[in-house]
Amino acid sequence: MTGNVLDRIVESTREDVRRRQASVPLHQLEQALAQRDDRPFSEALTRPGVSLIAEHKRRSPSAGAIREGATVEEVVTAYERGGAAAVSVLTEGAHFAGSLDDLREARESCHLPILRKDFIIDTYQVYETAVAGADALLLIVAALSPRELADLHAEAQGLDLDVLVEVHDERELEHALETIDADVIGINNRDLTDFSVDLDRTYELLSEIPAGKTVVSESGIHSREQLDDLERVGVDAVLVGEALMRSEDMEDAVRSLVGHEVL
Repeated sequence: MTGNVLDRIVESTREDVRRRQASVPLHQLEQALAQRDDRPFSEALTRPGVSLIAEHKRRSPSAGAIREGATVEEVVTAYERGGAAAVSVLTEGAHFAGSLDDLREARESCHLPILRKDFIIDTYQVYETAVAGADALLLIVAALSPRELADLHAEAQGLDLDVLVEVHDERELEHALETIDADVIGINNRDLTDFSVDLDRTYELLSEIPAGKTVVSESGIHSREQLDDLERVGVDAVLVGEALMRSEDMEDAVRSLVGHEVL
């Protein structure tokens, strides 16, 4: 993909949301809301050590297809057995081949808190997220105006969804803190305009985050040594997808990252 990848994905997402809303209007989603069993996402990230959010990801614009043939159940149950604290399910369809069906299957297959990872730009998607059974959603500051960020954050909280607020530079971090005083901040080491990855982004932004916030480092993480380094500087959790999905044994890969011994 060329050009600004994020802009292209956001525009594609707007079109997808319009089609879905024409098929299932918002009021039908509101009627479908039901009580979910309690799986606190934010709390799962603050246990001792660095918590792992393990991601189900079918493909990416930069890497192509990932682990073709694996079912969602196979992936998320391996993550749970290995000791992941939470599961992320990438539901964007056009560029990542994900869907809300993947999220529903993950919900049915494991007992971990589930994050919907997508390009959330519309209230309709917040209701979709709750109806599909997620416990949290991702808001990407780079994809939203301050007003959109505030409105979507408030809608999510109103539906009892936790929110992972993603930033990748100082300006976005400032927006996240000033606009909504975000509690859970994800630092994406991947630049969404060109998909390059630089783990130093976490170290550079960490000092700008006030004490008391939960910090998640995302992208470019594949070893226990990296987790140890991130833990030393105060990172609470990491989000890892592709490295786990491409591993020969996903359960063992998770166990190696989180340091769990085989029982």
